[in-house]
Amino acid sequence: MFQYITTKIFYGFLTLLGVVTVVFFLFNILPGDPARMLMGQREDSEQLEIIRKKYGFDQSVGTQYLYYLNDLSPLSFHSKNENHYTSLASEKYTFKNIFSVGDLSVVVKYPYLRESFQKNGKSVTSVIKETLPNTIVLASFAITMAIVLGILLGVFSAVYKNSTLDKLIAVLSTLGMSLPSFFSAILFAWFFGFVLHEFTGLEMTGSLFVVDDFGEGIYIQWKNLILPAIVLGIRPLAVVSQLMRNSLLETLNQDYIRTARAKGLSNFKVIKNHALKNSLNPVVTAISGWFASMLAGAVFIEYIFNWNGLGKEIVNALDTLDLPVIMGSVLVISSIFIIINILVDIIYVWLDPRVKLN
Repeated sequence: MFQYITTKIFYGFLTLLGVVTVVFFLFNILPGDPARMLMGQREDSEQLEIIRKKYGFDQSVGTQYLYYLNDLSPLSFHSKNENHYTSLASEKYTFKNIFSVGDLSVVVKYPYLRESFQKNGKSVTSVIKETLPNTIVLASFAITMAIVLGILLGVFSAVYKNSTLDKLIAVLSTLGMSLPSFFSAILFAWFFGFVLHEFTGLEMTGSLFVVDDFGEGIYIQWKNLILPAIVLGIRPLAVVSQLMRNSLLETLNQDYIRTARAKGLSNFKVIKNHALKNSLNPVVTAISGWFASMLAGAVFIEYIFNWNGLGKEIVNALDTLDLPVIMGSVLVISSIFIIINILVDIIYVWLDPRVKLN
């Protein structure tokens, strides 16, 4: 198990390196001067030159790429000379100095995602820390709803195969998978937040944390979570329900299920004790992929519902060409994908002991 996890982590780092490379060169071949983006309207040739030298923008793209890897790497070079660019990470990101050669130090540090171009030098790490928890809360509620309802609907659909209930669930699942998320978000916001506002008490837009009318404090508004969570969970719910139905039907045709029924066990006990657990493997695969993609796919939903999450922050960063925020957000989401995939492989072994980790 330890060797398997170590191997997966190694390949995960290689995958992340590929993501870093693609993201860096994708955004650094775009037209525009990063120094001017950072300065905004304050165009001063002397200041621009200082910014280019400080952040390494005066170097070749290949050299800038190496500098970026140095900033991201936990083990990196750090210069004590302010006029010599090696790493932008300040002392607060460094927690151990291994050794020094001249003005260069080899240090162990936290990965540094640099500073936002548009938020007055605010670190990208701080921006992500403020917005990612809101997205995780939204995605967690959405995937929980999709898991619980999807498994229940899938079980009912399999038990009552070819019935009116089965056909109704199939139609609703097809509709849920085919509707674009942004269209569902607009429809739900208008219908439940505007047309039926007097009955539901829900707002068309709103985030988890809300400032009170007098500006004296921030409080949690849980009702603002309902509509975006439902919209975000519709498609995974539809997928989970159909996967659960098909997997359970296949499992119910196995020989050991017939043996369990021959022993006189009720249909409920056969499904609960024997069939359900062995039918969850494809569902777990779908859930892992959907949960990770929700962190990236919530972009339009967060923007429409004005939910202050990472997705909305990415849209704002794209609008203002805030490249460090975009790149840092993509890397964080990619890291979450890798971690979830490793956890899913471990869960497989718990669900089905026949699965071997190689």
